Amino acid sequence: MNELVINLHMHTTYSDGSGTHADIIADALQVGLDAIITTDHNVLVTGPAGYYQDGDRKVLLLVGEEVHDQTANPQKNHLLVIGAGREMADLAGDTQDLIDKVHKSGGLAFIAHPVDPAAPVFGEPDISWEKWEVENFAGIELWNAMSEFKSLLKNWFRAIFFGFNPKLVAHGPFLATISRWDQLLETGKQVVAVGGSDAHAFHYSLGPIRKTLFPYKFHFQAVNTHIFTENPFSGDFEKDRLMVLEALRSGHAFVGYDLPAPTRGFKFTAQGLETNAWMGDEIKLNEGVTLQINLPQRAECHLLKDGEVVKTWHKREICTYIANEAGVYRVEVYLRYLGVRRGWIFSNPIYIRK
Repeated sequence: MNELVINLHMHTTYSDGSGTHADIIADALQVGLDAIITTDHNVLVTGPAGYYQDGDRKVLLLVGEEVHDQTANPQKNHLLVIGAGREMADLAGDTQDLIDKVHKSGGLAFIAHPVDPAAPVFGEPDISWEKWEVENFAGIELWNAMSEFKSLLKNWFRAIFFGFNPKLVAHGPFLATISRWDQLLETGKQVVAVGGSDAHAFHYSLGPIRKTLFPYKFHFQAVNTHIFTENPFSGDFEKDRLMVLEALRSGHAFVGYDLPAPTRGFKFTAQGLETNAWMGDEIKLNEGVTLQINLPQRAECHLLKDGEVVKTWHKREICTYIANEAGVYRVEVYLRYLGVRRGWIFSNPIYIRK
């Protein structure tokens, strides 16, 4: 399988971001991302999608949108729509219909920032997801970088401190979001987890101080979604676009926090009696399944079954476990960065069925 690094959920000047598509493309090329997916609020921007190149570096740009009902107060229940092929904001009033239409079009719908707490000091309301009764969405945004920053905005001092020290912000997905994901997986659904930057590159000023909070380039080096495809990018836009969508749809992906150390090279696989499986796949239990975890470097690794830790390894790069029970198995990896234990890798599950 071929690993590609993408950054998704970002905003441009077409909604509430400060940068143009050209600005974002330039930063993505400089960082070395394989693909980026912009998602402006309630507008599908036509035209920019395609391949862009600078020297020997190339990046694929896909354009989706973040759809939410603008008549609601507060405007909760944001949905990341990718690959639908047409404007979907006109369906925002009926969330299930919106998801069904996205699904029918061949696109993907991901629940954006499932937990997004209020920041009253700055007049920011809670915009968490509430409509958990809906069906047929592809997955959830397990780790939203800006929601985590928002949760720290208890006063102006903390806002300024973390705004000027963005490397200190990220610790991992909210525990409530992980818990909700595990609950969804327990129902038998295959729910794909992605990581989103929710990048806006806000320009702030305080007296003589001028600052861009969380520039796009910073986000592109932090919370990314790594996908696995059968083949590398071919350079054919339509073919590669479909390949990205299929990898996300299948859950052949993990969320990696690439700032402390690159997560490229992580693998979580399963070997059974008759077949092998990657993240997002199902495999039959039969007489047992061997799970193998390969880490890019030594770290603290946890294997979870149905939301509960069944095995922990410390300072290991290769971890092996024999699964004798059916269940939903996934991996969480942690390491210390700037003196604090932080989430590093969160895999999509391997589903071991009876």
